[in-house]
Amino acid sequence: MFPSLSGADIRQAFLDFYAQRGHQVLPSASLVPEDPTVLLTIAGMLPFKPIFLGQRDPDYARATTSQKCVRTNDIENVGRTARHHTFFEMLGNFSFGDYFKKEAIAWAWELVTEVFGLPPERLVVSVFREDDEAFALWRDEVGIPAHRIQRMGEADNFWAAGPTGPCGPCSEIYYDFKPELGDAHIDLEDDSRFLEIYNLVFMELNRDSEGHLTPLAKQNIDTGLGLERLAQVLQGVPNNYETDLIFPIIQTAADIAQLDYFKATPEQQTSLKVIGDHARAVMHLIADGVIPSNVDRGYVLRRLIRRIVRHGRLLGITDPFTTAVVETSIQLAEAAYPQVRERETLIKTELQREEEQFLKTLERGERLLFELFATATQSAEAGKKDRTTLPKQISGSDAFKLFDTYGFPLELTQEIAAEQGFTVDLAGFEQEMEQQRQRARAAHQTIDLTAQGSLDALADFLSQTEFLGYTQSLAKGVVEALLVEGASVPQVEAGQSVQIILDRTPFYAESGGQIGDRGYLSGDGLLVRIEDVKKQSDLFIHVGRVERGILRVGDPVQAQIDLACRRRVQAHHTATHLLQAALKKIVDPSVSQAGSLVAFDRLRFDFTLSRAVTPAELEQIESLVNTWIAEAHAAQVAVMPLAEAKARGAVAMFGEKYGEQVRVIDFPGVSMELCGGTHVNNTAEIGLFKIIAETGIAAGIRRIEAVAGPAVLEYLNERDSVVRELSAQFKAKPQEIPERIAALQTELKTTQKELEETRAKLALLQAERLLEQAISVGGVKILVAELGCTAAEALKTAAEHLLHKLGEGAVVLGSLPEPDKVSWVAAFSPLVQKKGLKAGSFIGEIAKLTGGGGGGRPNLAQAGGKQPEKLPEALQVAQERLQTALS
Repeated sequence: MFPSLSGADIRQAFLDFYAQRGHQVLPSASLVPEDPTVLLTIAGMLPFKPIFLGQRDPDYARATTSQKCVRTNDIENVGRTARHHTFFEMLGNFSFGDYFKKEAIAWAWELVTEVFGLPPERLVVSVFREDDEAFALWRDEVGIPAHRIQRMGEADNFWAAGPTGPCGPCSEIYYDFKPELGDAHIDLEDDSRFLEIYNLVFMELNRDSEGHLTPLAKQNIDTGLGLERLAQVLQGVPNNYETDLIFPIIQTAADIAQLDYFKATPEQQTSLKVIGDHARAVMHLIADGVIPSNVDRGYVLRRLIRRIVRHGRLLGITDPFTTAVVETSIQLAEAAYPQVRERETLIKTELQREEEQFLKTLERGERLLFELFATATQSAEAGKKDRTTLPKQISGSDAFKLFDTYGFPLELTQEIAAEQGFTVDLAGFEQEMEQQRQRARAAHQTIDLTAQGSLDALADFLSQTEFLGYTQSLAKGVVEALLVEGASVPQVEAGQSVQIILDRTPFYAESGGQIGDRGYLSGDGLLVRIEDVKKQSDLFIHVGRVERGILRVGDPVQAQIDLACRRRVQAHHTATHLLQAALKKIVDPSVSQAGSLVAFDRLRFDFTLSRAVTPAELEQIESLVNTWIAEAHAAQVAVMPLAEAKARGAVAMFGEKYGEQVRVIDFPGVSMELCGGTHVNNTAEIGLFKIIAETGIAAGIRRIEAVAGPAVLEYLNERDSVVRELSAQFKAKPQEIPERIAALQTELKTTQKELEETRAKLALLQAERLLEQAISVGGVKILVAELGCTAAEALKTAAEHLLHKLGEGAVVLGSLPEPDKVSWVAAFSPLVQKKGLKAGSFIGEIAKLTGGGGGGRPNLAQAGGKQPEKLPEALQVAQERLQTALS
């Protein structure tokens, strides 16, 4: 029989095999793809799509990866079939115009039979019906009998990136679970017998708009081997969920629910599988920078988290538990994907917040939904008496009320309804949704502008503001509208704050990360200070205060921006472009902008990167940007079609929507970006650039803060003042300050360590005195006690020490390390565990009595509480439960 390999072993063996054959081993790409047309990374080839489409030249001829993927199109099948997942890993080997069918087929066969040890007699292959070359290679070169090579149609064995472009035939390797049925009737559609494990795509053709196929100049190979599927085969388990890639997560959920997975009902097993699958998906999504929201990939994440919580409830789990199952998922993944441990805090924080919010929604929504089920069931029963048949259906209006009033998701209503044998009137739901949209539009149209003129309504009556600020700092305009606290008014007097809309303006409105201009509006006896400018529905909203005179709708005014502020913001905005160019050149060409702030006093640039920028790299970046500044590169600004801008290599912000015509800011040879902001005419105007900080702000997102131009001098003056003050306090030269601080830190750490050791020794001394309190029950010793103000770590050490002294036994300790905090620990010997007691679940229940919770391993677990006054009562309960369970 073939060897049983762990999932990690399979992954590594695959990558090693192709690395030995000249393939560049690449890390998995993010689940957030560069391709803006795709929501999530759904296939191993997606990161290489630009190469296959001829949009980018490869840096290597051969590559191999283990790619993280997420698909949710079959989410309802997760946990119900043997191998449907939302998250999975696709092992792949790729050739970009290098080797082709002969090598790909030979290596695939060598890998699965010699490396993974699958018996050839249990393998069947498929080819495209017209691919005689692949058929002959399998039969003549590999030696597979012709009757075990199945010819398949285009739907199964022909790959295409779209209606036009690169395409080609596929060949697949299937594993036979039931070879005893013989070869007389091989039906690869029978997934209870045959499992597709390896798919080879031979990208050799190009399809034009008329459907004609012509050979590609460069032939490519794209393959995919499902890690979870191969693990199922090699580990000899009945489904993917029981492999070592997923089952430990399922076991954690089962322990929390106090269930034995193998004795659970089919429905309980399904819920455990859903939790096991989704825990991996949400962990990797958050680690890759996805945050729960109501749109796009954020909504996918939110839906997955909610399904975890929902299925936990079905298992009887009422307390928050998602962070516990995801901790197991992190433990399983961190060796291959270290970033999941690095972003542990972010992952668990987002999960905890979502779970707490959804538990409130879930409890209220479920209660209302089951009331609807009861009412519908009563109606159906009444219908039977009248010999009428009523459908078991939740009406569209009821489903919409749950969604609109109580925030209960439609897909969750559908899921729960299906479990109860009900359907949901989707057409009625959509009708209710459309009526709400119409009500919103009607309300919008009936606003009285003279009484309550909102900006949204004004946009329907005013022409868009003409922006003159690219070339003018001073311009004449006419006041078209005035708003005070949201209400449209005819005039504003001195001392009042106001929002002003002009027909034309030189003021830049906040957008693209650049803040709005400051300046003045003036007229006959009038002066208005403008503090900010916002943009909404193509209207520029000047936010200001009347300093002198009266401002009326229809007045002509002279608008003048504060040139000093404009110059500062221009320096910072151009500096962000130079910074991005330097990041791409020095750190990683794939770096892309993820947000920015361009202000008068500083700039902030957020970008995609899975690691921190090193100090050496930051120094290089700063030096390069200052070099470009000194070289005095002149700006070239042009408006052109979007396609032309992209063809020229202009950098666009990922996810940003652009019109057909775009504005391009080009500093030739340095930086070219699509941008609507204001910039210097020459890089020399910036003067100087200084990086202040580099930090991580989210999974896969880094931030650089910097200053440029006059702001650099202000920054340096402030730092100089701090250094002078520290020098005075330490009575040391500036260069000696770091050494003095390091010495103090070392001294503090030594003192803290000595204090912790003293506390631990004290706890052990106190613990020794407790041994005489132990009692014997059922052949084991029980010790339940309070240990004063002992801290959690020392309490754990004490429990382990006591159990070692007792031998076979159970130790439960509680302490009050802080006035409003309870610490718990339980340590159980093997014999106690064999009698059905698990430390994790036991101490979790006891901790609830003190207003807390927790858990851990069956032999050792910790928990906490926040009701110290209930500690004595909880200790008594723990003593009684142990005696009852062990007697």
